[in-house]
Amino acid sequence: MTQDKISLTLTPREITGKQVKQLRRDGLVPAVIHDHGKDSVNVQAEYNELAKVFRQAGKHHPVNLKAGDKTYLAIIKSATFEPRKNRLNHIVFNAVSANEKVEAEIPVRAKYDEGNEVSPAERNSLIVLSNLESVLVEAVPSKLPDYLEYDGEKLVEVGDHVTVGDLIIPEGVEIKVEPGNSVATVYEPSAIAAANDDAGGDEEASVEDVESEQGEGEATDESAGEKSEDSKE
Repeated sequence: MTQDKISLTLTPREITGKQVKQLRRDGLVPAVIHDHGKDSVNVQAEYNELAKVFRQAGKHHPVNLKAGDKTYLAIIKSATFEPRKNRLNHIVFNAVSANEKVEAEIPVRAKYDEGNEVSPAERNSLIVLSNLESVLVEAVPSKLPDYLEYDGEKLVEVGDHVTVGDLIIPEGVEIKVEPGNSVATVYEPSAIAAANDDAGGDEEASVEDVESEQGEGEATDESAGEKSEDSKE
């Protein structure tokens, strides 16, 4: 995990409303800074610079902002994208205090033994489905982790799962969701295929659909044995 400083220089923005379309045509992205109940600050930055910061910071890493003669420590509250090209077109920053706790969504990922890139279950042709991509935490900005990990080597057989309570939590970070919430679960490929078929093949089956299919499959096997899932611009 890293807490490398991310910095961005913004310029004040006079253009608002529908006129911001011209800014985007000029390669600029409109943004706004919310600062503890004070008047919002309208700003802008070049597309490449702002997109890079969003990739680095996400919605959990503090960003050092400079806008005119003012500086802010901020976290990205929201970002919107042009739907057809998935191009960043607006960002909202929330100014935060370095000494006050804030809430942020932190990505979740598996940690494996050295030399492994997937879990034992996946190495044995089973499938691991993620139930949570991120979790809400609370910490002072400097303590916010870039991600939270769980031991992926625990996922071995069908039905094995990890929960929020299994996440490796750094000192100074408080998890704001129930520890029993499922993070990832191991399934048979056949259960996922059956759930997708039931969904009509038009969309991915949900974890609940897969659990239903897997449960029905287990029940069938047992009975057979007995018989022989912004803000304004």
